[in-house]
Amino acid sequence: MAASEDLLWDAADHTMRTVPRLRRMAVTACCLGFFGLVLWAESEVRWAAAAAVAYGLGEFAHWVWDRRRLVEARIVPGGADGRPVLRLRRAGGRITEHDPDQVVRVLVIHDNVDGSAKLRLRVRKQRPHFGRPGRPPLLTAWRRTCPKADVSDRHARWGMPGIPD
Repeated sequence: MAASEDLLWDAADHTMRTVPRLRRMAVTACCLGFFGLVLWAESEVRWAAAAAVAYGLGEFAHWVWDRRRLVEARIVPGGADGRPVLRLRRAGGRITEHDPDQVVRVLVIHDNVDGSAKLRLRVRKQRPHFGRPGRPPLLTAWRRTCPKADVSDRHARWGMPGIPD
């Protein structure tokens, strides 16, 4: 186990992506508003309002899901007992600490197109943690840090090199 801070996972993008999301929502609202005005004479505006509500709910669900994604995983020295602690930082800014022995599974999924990877981390008695895309980590560091975990990697099941999805 590491005695000093070791970076185990580092996502390429640590931000909440607020500006692109707001821009996308504004363009969609303008388009739906325009279609609603065009169809106002036909009294078929209900579908535009329903589409706007469905889109808003979808964006909210994506925002809630995305802010829980991992952007960083570090192993840091522990407290008084001296045992190292796994520190996970999410896109929303929340930081949690876990015992490395409680990690059940670490899966690194390599992208077939751009050479990046995604992290899937499972801690005992918790929901799976999903990492944003980043550089592929060394699996030996994960195996050394979390000796009881099933550490593996695989290639993505979709996408071919040179052919966009």
